[in-house]
Amino acid sequence: MLFMGIDVGSLTCDAALVDEEERLVAWTVVPTGARNAEAIARARAEALARAGVAAGEVGAVVATGYGRDRVEGRLASVTEITCHARGIRRLVPGTEVLVDIGGQDSKAIRLDAGGRVAEFAMNDKCAAGTGRFLDAMARALEVGVDELGGLSLRATGELALSSMCTVFAESEVVSLIADGVDAAEVAAALHRAIASRTLALVARVAPDAARLRVTMSGGVARNAGVVAALAKGLGAAVRVPPEPDVVGALGAALIARERYAAQ
Repeated sequence: MLFMGIDVGSLTCDAALVDEEERLVAWTVVPTGARNAEAIARARAEALARAGVAAGEVGAVVATGYGRDRVEGRLASVTEITCHARGIRRLVPGTEVLVDIGGQDSKAIRLDAGGRVAEFAMNDKCAAGTGRFLDAMARALEVGVDELGGLSLRATGELALSSMCTVFAESEVVSLIADGVDAAEVAAALHRAIASRTLALVARVAPDAARLRVTMSGGVARNAGVVAALAKGLGAAVRVPPEPDVVGALGAALIARERYAAQ
């Protein structure tokens, strides 16, 4: 029997399937779009197809993310914080601080010795420093968002942006490029700004983070420039799991297995 977790975010809808031994069997990441019901159905269907199983072979579904209450047939809805902590405990045991940067919010989670949530801080009031921010900046630089990380690693200077507001930052980026500033320098400045904002969030839950084991999840964790800037700001290594996008969905699937067994 398999168990499914569905994480309905602002940019993507992620689904993960685990078996009774907690092994990750299949996963998928699809754009959420304007109709999240369609994204949920697609993510569910793709995960099942990749596992080569029918819906009837899934014992339970747990939903998480801002759209979790829209997942039909769920056993339960569980907060993102709990699901991310559970998922990272499986993927990167020993994590003491988890930094998750998603499409519209950022989270810093302090975990105790057992991998449970001890404290957390969340920025969900502004898109600055999130996936949406990076999407807007990539458009301003006229590059793909997946190119930003590699581009920024070519920078040699210490350019600083004057604003992290998405609207003002976009205008500033356009002006810098028009003035002949190398796109790599601008990308690196963007990533340093994101890291600085994220470090302030981390400091609220783990002022001693430089001495702790830090892991990053979320789609932005695929951006090597952001990871490098965060590690430099911390003065410590930042680990990234193989599939950082699906940590929340994985955690939800693991919780589904546990709750099904407890029934």
